[in-house]
Amino acid sequence: MKNFKTGTKCVQGGYTPGNGEPRQVPIIQSTTFKYNTSEDMGKLFDLEASGYFYTRLQNPTNDFVAAKIAELEGGTAAMLTSSGQAANFFALFNICECGSHIVASSSIYGGTFNLIAVTMAKMGITVTFVAPDATEEELNAAFRDNTRAVFGETIANPALTVLDIETFAKVAHNHGVPLIIDNTFPTPVNCRPIEWGADIVTHSTTKYMDGHGVGVGGAIVDSGNFDWMAHADKFPGLTTPDDSYHGITYAERFGQGGAFITKCTAQLMRDFGSIQSPQNAFYLNLGLESLHVRMPKHVENGQAVAEFLSKHEKVASVSYSGLPGDKFYDLAQKYLPNGGCGVVSFEIKGGKAAAGEFMKKLKLAAIETHVADARTCCLNPATSTHRQMTDEQLEAAGIPAGLIRMSCGLEDKEDLIADIAQALE
Repeated sequence: MKNFKTGTKCVQGGYTPGNGEPRQVPIIQSTTFKYNTSEDMGKLFDLEASGYFYTRLQNPTNDFVAAKIAELEGGTAAMLTSSGQAANFFALFNICECGSHIVASSSIYGGTFNLIAVTMAKMGITVTFVAPDATEEELNAAFRDNTRAVFGETIANPALTVLDIETFAKVAHNHGVPLIIDNTFPTPVNCRPIEWGADIVTHSTTKYMDGHGVGVGGAIVDSGNFDWMAHADKFPGLTTPDDSYHGITYAERFGQGGAFITKCTAQLMRDFGSIQSPQNAFYLNLGLESLHVRMPKHVENGQAVAEFLSKHEKVASVSYSGLPGDKFYDLAQKYLPNGGCGVVSFEIKGGKAAAGEFMKKLKLAAIETHVADARTCCLNPATSTHRQMTDEQLEAAGIPAGLIRMSCGLEDKEDLIADIAQALE
């Protein structure tokens, strides 16, 4: 479906039923698959034939849905994972090992920041963080001889900064490493990072792709554009024989468009087992079928709420890249001309206490740790995810005590604004 538009891919991508086969993506709820001979199964274990033998590695339902996401992003191959965190870890660890170094945007989801800065550091993988709008000079200064990847988020959660993808891609490629982009918030409906130079794209499918809060999941998409063999010394896992698979060299056997995902499946999913269940993949596909319809409404509501808040006397500041005057407005116009997402961050005057009272008075928005849902939800980090920090520590971290992250759902914008107005009063 390469030449079809995004909406058509959302509805029909990834799966084409044959004569008499299910019209909807079937749920293959089975852990194992039967074969007639040991030789048949042996070919699968040797990666000499395609097929399924154990759902921990691959499952037909998951592969159909992953193929749809690959089509939406313009990639050559994709895989599903148990969560967005698993997707980001796999994408990085697939090309990094003890002694490697990562250059990453400092403005990323807190869980991913901890994954890279703390957990992966225990594996001997170090990181240098840079601003999402860093200049080429600043980015070049962050690189080391052992740098193996550059990582960032198209729109950061919850800071809502916009990454200068083209600049990050240019510098990454000048240093012979791939750019990995988490595209969760805009989704491929509003931004396709591969078109701006990204090599690997990840998603927390739990968010807008699912859109209804029913299944945790993640996805990794390979653009097929990065030439691993041209930088063979940096990526031995892809360019030298893998003894655990009888000496297969992934970049030679599966080519530029298939090596990354094949290795990620055959090695990392085999060893870590962070699978998405076929049932959750089925739910995810239902969400994908309406993604192109839902995202414009999320953007419409987010823009309307941001504009209202920016003019309210009780609001100290608003972060939303669709607002003229926002620090990232110009980058958003370049990368997100149709809008970014429905998430708005704003600071209420009066700090933590005022934010708490405001959220108590809301009638439509639910207080949740979730985001990017059909239903509006909100969170005050100072009283929830970051409640262990003092007001001074929160300010230093760029999270004022009165900050609220509101994810605007699919309700009527007039009702959302009226609810926010009465809560502020």
